[in-house]
Amino acid sequence: MNGLGGNILSKSNIKLSKDLFARVKKCADVAGYSSAQEFVEHVLEKELSKIEEAGSDEEILQKLKGLGYLE
Repeated sequence: MNGLGGNILSKSNIKLSKDLFARVKKCADVAGYSSAQEFVEHVLEKELSKIEEAGSDEEILQKLKGLGYLE
């Protein structure tokens, strides 16, 4: 699942701490996702779409601050 309507052509790996992965896995299982990866992709797509609504880099920066991702 991705916002481009197809499969991701290149493979990438993101490392998570064991504790964070356990939390992701639990939420994915409870919510009925087929995998932790599917859950993470869905959550990231939703959050990125909120951020990307901003037009300029400055607006994106302000949006990230407003969402609490940056100080």
